[in-house]
Amino acid sequence: MKTLRPYGARLLVALLLTLAAYNASASSGSEAGATWTLRVPGFNDLSSVTYGNGLFVAVGGSHSSSTIYTSLDGLNWTEQPSPTREWLRSVTYGNGLFVVVGNDGTILTSRDGLSWMQRSSGTSNNLFGVTYGSGIFVAVGWNGTILTSRDGVRWTEQPSPTRRGLLGATYGNGLFVVVGYSGVILTSPDGVNWTQRVSPTEEGLRGVAYGNGTFVAVGDKGTILTSWDGVRWTHRALRTSKNLKSATYGDGFFLVVGGGGTVLASRDGVNWMQLTLGDGDLHSVTYGNGTFVAVGANGIITSPDGVRWTERASPTRDSLYGVAYENGIFVAVSYFGAILTSP
Repeated sequence: MKTLRPYGARLLVALLLTLAAYNASASSGSEAGATWTLRVPGFNDLSSVTYGNGLFVAVGGSHSSSTIYTSLDGLNWTEQPSPTREWLRSVTYGNGLFVVVGNDGTILTSRDGLSWMQRSSGTSNNLFGVTYGSGIFVAVGWNGTILTSRDGVRWTEQPSPTRRGLLGATYGNGLFVVVGYSGVILTSPDGVNWTQRVSPTEEGLRGVAYGNGTFVAVGDKGTILTSWDGVRWTHRALRTSKNLKSATYGDGFFLVVGGGGTVLASRDGVNWMQLTLGDGDLHSVTYGNGTFVAVGANGIITSPDGVRWTERASPTRDSLYGVAYENGIFVAVSYFGAILTSP
């Protein structure tokens, strides 16, 4: 087990303040996220995983096929028949329904994760993200596409104030927030009426998270934007030009990961602590059971507080692209379709 050290005077001070607790815990094999098992060796890309109604669902594919895996316990996984050959990009769960979106306007739904039906989306644009909030599913994608549905069956394309590609969506504090290329930010209280907000950047925004009354959007060339209301956004100055790919909130912290082993941590979204952990890109981060878990090109790292990080042995050499925590289990998925779990 290799311990990863952050660099910079402020970070070293932070480490010294927590060193005693770290020495007591760093070598414990019982830590959350410490040991990982390969459950599915994989073939096609898996890019998204969610949990709902007692079931894990992981989705992905390639340019000529789609992949859906399900598991009741996170340990035993079964590949399910898919009604499409399109690449599946994102999956969410809400109101008793799994919803998957993908290339060429693909939308699939299932109540049990076993039987999937393809729904008419009314668009051929690739769909990259889907979220659920306030009784509404919102799917977003290429050319500013925004689709909404209350039941997952009937979908309506909403007027969009942009033609830029939309990559990420979240819901918080009664507001949908969508981000995408060229720094575009859209908000809606109901999923139907959308407003483009003034963005302090033209860099692509790849993800957005909500926590503790704050929205945090992350993107290319070290871009982090924050907003307390989704309307007014502030650019936060950082000493990195790496592309930032994923953000999460847990235990009072925002955690952001990105290229070149970049990890950023903040309690308030204003002041950020920067770490560089190795040189491999980190693609996704989540929080569960008192532990942050980040995955990427070089495998898996974990932290109890966002400051002290430990490299974990990965049972695959695949680059890991997604990680989630539900029902007491971390699940990570890879570019080549591997599924890993911890514990």
